[in-house]
Amino acid sequence: MVEIVPLGNLLRISDDDKVLTVSELSSAIKGQIERNFSSLKMQGEVSGLKKHSSGHTYLSLKDSDSVINAICWRGTKVGFSLEDGMEIVVSGRVTSYPARSQYQFIIEEANIAGEGALLKLLNEKKKQFAILGYFGKKRPLPKFPTIIGIITSATGAAFQDMRHRLEDRYPFCKIILWNVNVQGSEAAAQVASAVKGFNSMTEKRPDILIVARGGGSIEDLWPFNEEVVVKAVFESEIPVVSAIGHETDTTLIDYAADLRAPTPTAAIELSTPVLAEVILKLSENSSRMLVSMQRIIREASSQAVTILRCFASSQFAILAISQKFDDRVDRFFIAIENFIQKETLRLKTKKMISLISYFQLKKQKYLAVSSIFTKLSKIYLVRYFDRFISLSQRLEQGSFKKILDKGFCFIIDSFGKTIETKASFESLKGSELKIHFSDGIVSIDPR
Repeated sequence: MVEIVPLGNLLRISDDDKVLTVSELSSAIKGQIERNFSSLKMQGEVSGLKKHSSGHTYLSLKDSDSVINAICWRGTKVGFSLEDGMEIVVSGRVTSYPARSQYQFIIEEANIAGEGALLKLLNEKKKQFAILGYFGKKRPLPKFPTIIGIITSATGAAFQDMRHRLEDRYPFCKIILWNVNVQGSEAAAQVASAVKGFNSMTEKRPDILIVARGGGSIEDLWPFNEEVVVKAVFESEIPVVSAIGHETDTTLIDYAADLRAPTPTAAIELSTPVLAEVILKLSENSSRMLVSMQRIIREASSQAVTILRCFASSQFAILAISQKFDDRVDRFFIAIENFIQKETLRLKTKKMISLISYFQLKKQKYLAVSSIFTKLSKIYLVRYFDRFISLSQRLEQGSFKKILDKGFCFIIDSFGKTIETKASFESLKGSELKIHFSDGIVSIDPR
């Protein structure tokens, strides 16, 4: 076997007469590359990105002069989505692919190159999502939620702070926690899945969703800028509150959410009322309602007394109507009897038909006419009574007492004559005057 050993930057073959196969040479080169470039960092621009169905990602890294192929194996933790044109810093090793005599870089870790590049990418994503309409939906939060769904890490301090704040402010509200990673390559997919999972619930469905995590660098918060998260929040039927990082941190989920909270604790404060304030408000409303009910009862009682007085004053008119009705009924029956007598006499004279059958016929007509008259009489009485009530009300509204109640008064002389003009008043000579007010009469001497 021919041994190939490193000699500086060259390879030396121990037996010059040995003929190598292509595979032997490729294997020797592969081993040499992997031994000398087993751990390094490199910066370049992503190009030709291709995500294979196997889960591996194939790409090229380039600068102004050179290009190198690179592979990101499935399962490699990358805290963001790779995109063409993105400037990244990768850690890994160099190897070769003997089947094609190509060398390539195996990516083991990747980060976006510098905060400036991250901010540039963030602005590009923001413009893209705005065009897609992800930032246009804003809905008010329920005033008195009964269940709040929280999407965050169960081991993080943010969840504990939110839970304690809710217990202090509004202990009647329940919490359903959906535990997710809030950092790393799996965070975005887990957060989006949690939002969709809450929306698919049929029982104990939350009234509000809060997506929360504590502060961190722009790289740590990057999962909340991914499209899968922003789109899930936009499509949520449940109102979403974004509470990512500190007050100065901004992620794209903030624009898609129905409300942005500066901190996770503030999200609880913005989503729930203070129980003590609710109780105070209910007490104030109850007091106002009690006062209003007492006023309504007093006014209704006063109106009832007035109506009873009106009925009492109008009972004589009703009795007169009743007497007139009875009189007309009596006159009707007398007229019927006279008519029967006349007809009987006429029939006896002419002897046209049998008297018995004739009266049976007349009796039937009489009963029919009597029934119709009874119905018409009731209708007449009801209409007459309704008209009487209407006229009574109009009379009451036109009463001079109503005018006095509005602050007016009128003057009469000693003979009971109303003084209507200035000339009438000046013509009085020593006559006593009486001024009528709504609550009494005052006598004065014009002298």
